[in-house]
Amino acid sequence: MSDKKQHLYLVDGSAYIFRAYHRLPPLTNPQGTPVGAVYGYTTMLWKLADDLDAADGPTHLAVILDKDSKSFRNDIYPEYKANRPPPPEDLRPQFPLIRDATRAFSLPCIEEQGLEADDLIASYAREAQRKGWDVTIVSSDKDLMQLVGEENGANGSGRIDMLDTMKSQRIYLDEVHEKFGVTPDLVGDVLALMGDSVDNIPGIYGVGPKTATKLIAEHGSLTAALDSAPDMKKSKLKERLLEGREAAELSRVLVTLKEDCDLPVAIEDMALGKIPEGPLVEFLQTHGFTSLLKRLGAGTGSPERANNLNPAKADKNGDKGSVEGNRQPLSEMPQVDRSAYETVQTLERLQEWTRRATAARLVAVDTETSSLDAMQADLVGVSLALGPNDACYIPLAHGGTDLLAEKPDQVAMADAIAALKPMLEDDAVLKVFQNGKYDLNVLERSGISVSPIEDTMVMSFDLDAGRGEGMSAKGIGGHGMDELSERHLGHTPLSFKEICGTGKKAIPFGEVPLGRATEYAAEDADVTLRLYRMLKPRLSEEGGTSIYERVDRPLIPVVAAMEREGIKVDRARLAKLSEEFAGETARLEKEIHEVAGEEFSVGSPKQLGEILFEKMGFKGGRKGKSGAYSTDHATLEKLSSDPEAAAITKKVLEWRHLSKLKSTYTDALQAQINPYTGRVHTSYSLVGAQTGRLSSTDPNLQNIPIRTPIGRQIREAFVPEDGNVLLAADYSQIELRLAAHMADVGTLKEAFANGEDIHSRTATEMFGEVTRDTRARAKTINFAILYGISRWGLAGRLEVEPDEAQAMIDTYFQRFPGIQRYISETLTSVGERGYSETLFGRKTWFPRIKSKNQAERQGSERAAINAPIQGTSADIIKRAMARMLPALRDAGLKDVRMLLQVHDELVFELPERDVAAASPIIERVMAEAALPSVTLDVPLAIDIGTGASWDAAH
Repeated sequence: MSDKKQHLYLVDGSAYIFRAYHRLPPLTNPQGTPVGAVYGYTTMLWKLADDLDAADGPTHLAVILDKDSKSFRNDIYPEYKANRPPPPEDLRPQFPLIRDATRAFSLPCIEEQGLEADDLIASYAREAQRKGWDVTIVSSDKDLMQLVGEENGANGSGRIDMLDTMKSQRIYLDEVHEKFGVTPDLVGDVLALMGDSVDNIPGIYGVGPKTATKLIAEHGSLTAALDSAPDMKKSKLKERLLEGREAAELSRVLVTLKEDCDLPVAIEDMALGKIPEGPLVEFLQTHGFTSLLKRLGAGTGSPERANNLNPAKADKNGDKGSVEGNRQPLSEMPQVDRSAYETVQTLERLQEWTRRATAARLVAVDTETSSLDAMQADLVGVSLALGPNDACYIPLAHGGTDLLAEKPDQVAMADAIAALKPMLEDDAVLKVFQNGKYDLNVLERSGISVSPIEDTMVMSFDLDAGRGEGMSAKGIGGHGMDELSERHLGHTPLSFKEICGTGKKAIPFGEVPLGRATEYAAEDADVTLRLYRMLKPRLSEEGGTSIYERVDRPLIPVVAAMEREGIKVDRARLAKLSEEFAGETARLEKEIHEVAGEEFSVGSPKQLGEILFEKMGFKGGRKGKSGAYSTDHATLEKLSSDPEAAAITKKVLEWRHLSKLKSTYTDALQAQINPYTGRVHTSYSLVGAQTGRLSSTDPNLQNIPIRTPIGRQIREAFVPEDGNVLLAADYSQIELRLAAHMADVGTLKEAFANGEDIHSRTATEMFGEVTRDTRARAKTINFAILYGISRWGLAGRLEVEPDEAQAMIDTYFQRFPGIQRYISETLTSVGERGYSETLFGRKTWFPRIKSKNQAERQGSERAAINAPIQGTSADIIKRAMARMLPALRDAGLKDVRMLLQVHDELVFELPERDVAAASPIIERVMAEAALPSVTLDVPLAIDIGTGASWDAAH
């Protein structure tokens, strides 16, 4: 045996299985067997093998699993783990395959009838420690923290620590003490007092982690803590300790790890060597895990010990894990080879590429520009890809802006545009983009109207909306090219920062040397084409074709055109508003200082918190991790219920509101007026909102207050050109109408069919009469119920007690039982399938719908209730937008331009003479947008108004 100290790694395989299952979407292998958890488990095991540091890594390793759901603890306490639900149906057939996966890595896979994995881990850990070996338990299970520590063995001291791969964190004595407040030998005593609802360990009712820790730390053991109860002063705690002694002592037995199990495999037989590829290749081939096979083939991912879990080098961002994608690729593609790309510097070579693209009938296209603003960016180059590694970059404006600088050989801009234009406009050639809306606008400004197109970002969104962790830094919700490439291709593309640098040393793309520019730009087109080949087949296989082809893909050029149109804003009006807001905020600031009794920075949360909670002594202050008091909107709103506090908090809230409107709109809009067009051009995202709604940025027009006087003042600054008017067409109560249809609520359907005021009808049903107050309450309830609001949420909105709010919810469900049935069926369906679906087939995934974290789960449930309704509303207005301009052109109304889409509203600019002819066409297109795919039981009503400003059009 080597002189190197022996180090045994014990992997808690059972924890890996459930992490893998809940982290990845459903997958099936070529035989049709579910393998999502198998794939996730395999990648996690692979990552572990990859990341273990050779200097501090294992000499021996084994995976420990639970044999079944029963153990000797059930003989002691039959209710042990009785609360745990059975494994999901699609996970059960994966258990034996997970064992196959472990053996494919040629690793010991150990399990024993009647024992839990924790007991085997404890027994192996202690045996190794007795031999003087070090042990690392790969798990975050709190029960196993009882084992952490160092003891002398036969061959020196043996240390047991833990490795939490989710956080890339080592767990030593300090970490255990930080979590439990006691040493590892007393962790079991703390666990026995606090119990565990997941494992159905009773503990003592009402004794939580803090109390349990305090009792054990003070008395030194569970027995001593229980023995102290009779001498305590009369209290609830005393009663609970006296009454719960038997339950606590039982719990102590249940949480005690069995450290003397028979060891089915000797620890010496767990020696870890190089992992043979044969069994692993066979396993990966059997289950269609082709991307993992590529790692082996490329020699970049062979699962040997590498270098990243040394505690000194732990990744602070945590283990995000690798996500392969939602199905395995059908065809093999070679690894990305940047050296294969061509730099096209002559017109002849460019013409050869366009000839090949025309013959291929399919080409991926990407543009390189001088700016992220498509309406001001200059075209710097174009890249094309016809197949994996068959890609090129065509530099057009490299060499910088210095007239004396030496410029590289490149095709003249006019000649390149003339060569590219026929192919890019050819209806017989399909052009594939990633976030193509941007490229369409850049190329349109160069005189090229690209069509037809495909967009891999939109494809990804239509397949996997909600599966990511939320919005990415790029604001495109986890569907950016780099993220998709890593997820689906296992390839990390060059980043813009790598090419152009950052900070003061950053250079424009046009100054990047052509060789490096080609690697970056051509790779973008290459990766886009690869993603297309992977995502396009999934659309038909996973039911995404309808929403992509009938709703989202047709919308891309429509939205691009709207962005090019922009909207005129009255700079003088905005400047006047900014001046007024500045005066108002100055006045408010002075009044706030007078109430506070001193001057301070109202915009500083830290200073404001000190004024409110220290100087003025208001209750309810809570400090965050930074040590500063929270002064967020909710905190100030809550404080405002105190008349004394309201004197300052209401002024602060108003000051914040005005300051935000000034900085976000009246100041920012002036700066965002395009110097070439004189208009403001918002940028729409087709993937920014999980339910399918469009979102806008630079500027964000979704957040302008609709009904407040100040919001209306801002809308007054949006104006038409001379001789034109603005027309606003707004769906009336579309989500309530859709709820009536989707929940099959006869009362509401009847009310909409008869043109009744729906909130008055609800007030009649709920309260028996219609008054200003009951109608307002009914309106709040109507919308709140569709967002899955809780009794506490409704109580807050209506300013009533939670019990009264619950009574209103109960009455609502009694009057409209279809709504309750819809909510119940929706949650059941999402729980089973993992996603909701609109009437048009748009899927929104909710990976946390079964989260053990109550806040996460309830948040997912609220979103899941609303997603089918809000998503269907989004689908309908998108269908209307795609049909709108063709319908107007067919009527000869070529001067009507569609400018904005905000929530349920479309804004047009048109000559005043065309209003009478355009209005009924716009109304008809919007009212019939669901047809013929969906026939609704309720009419869609559209409110249309016109005026000399956006506000006047309402």
